[in-house]
Amino acid sequence: MSQKENQIPMTAEIKALLLSVGSADVEDHKLILPTLKSTAGPSAGSSGSVFINSGGRRVRLNIDQNAPLKIRKLPESDEIGIYLAENSSESSENASGSTESSPDSSEKSFEKLIATGKIEPVLAHCPDQAYINLSEKCIYDCKFCSVPILQGHTKTKEESLKIVRNAFEKGPMKAISITSGVEKTPEGELERVLELMPELKKYNVPIGISIYAVSGGSKKLKDAGVSEVKYNIEVADPEIFKDVCPGLSKTDVFAELEEAVSLFGRGNVYSNLIVGLGETDESAEQTVEKLAEIGVIACIRPIYENALRKGECFMKRPSKERLLKLFEMQKRISEKYDLHPEKSETMCSLCSGCDMVPGRDD
Repeated sequence: MSQKENQIPMTAEIKALLLSVGSADVEDHKLILPTLKSTAGPSAGSSGSVFINSGGRRVRLNIDQNAPLKIRKLPESDEIGIYLAENSSESSENASGSTESSPDSSEKSFEKLIATGKIEPVLAHCPDQAYINLSEKCIYDCKFCSVPILQGHTKTKEESLKIVRNAFEKGPMKAISITSGVEKTPEGELERVLELMPELKKYNVPIGISIYAVSGGSKKLKDAGVSEVKYNIEVADPEIFKDVCPGLSKTDVFAELEEAVSLFGRGNVYSNLIVGLGETDESAEQTVEKLAEIGVIACIRPIYENALRKGECFMKRPSKERLLKLFEMQKRISEKYDLHPEKSETMCSLCSGCDMVPGRDD
């Protein structure tokens, strides 16, 4: 069989399945290209990740030797295969014709090749971008997030600029994206970003910024030369938001999102919406539409069931079926409000590894 005949491109359905699992065992560690471990958001502190491109789609999977997804190099090919490990039970047919497990039946493990593709090189955190988390500390205590537990390193200006310089030299670098926890105050993180901007603009690529919303911050970022911004709503359901994001204000975030749209334009402002925290599909849809009405693109992000926060809130990775349902909902709302996530120039919608992105994953 030729290499071409061996190819199984990643469809939207396969990507939803991969995202529903969220991790994979890379059996040959030589396949793992150098990358930075995640230091931002719910997946912070994970054992690293791998980006796979297939059929024009990209997916990011955390590396976990116990995952049911297995990645290995295909024989006589420059591509890798993604295999799904499953269990099956031998069964026997009884006299009545019904099928049931025989007394001596045993579960057998087997693997199914579900997609082929190529592992992508990473510039900084993801392919094509220098994506940097400035502060690995946070004063807020969102119950799904590792950052407040880990309280990691806050990068100096020199350290951040070195990451960008290295990414540019590895290239090609399509964008620079900056996110950050909150070491002391949200205003302090804004100033940290603004201090970097004169040097970042020299690379002549779009710059995206995702930090905690600060009143008046969007105007300062726009004036400094930022292309796109993201302020995260995080949770759809208001009651769940109160429980899992103590100290955060949804009202303040929405107010700054509206201000940002007035400055950056419709479709150039984003907001993460985490799913798998106990919210209903209806509450998720209401939030996505509320964002779209004001010109904001939602990034629907499946929750990582964080071992460091186990028991502090409900966390369940969404199923393939649910992810596809939410994807269809987001496509419909994007079309209704003439929003185009596929035209994103920075951050998560440009990468599309962790989310289903309308226009990219159709």
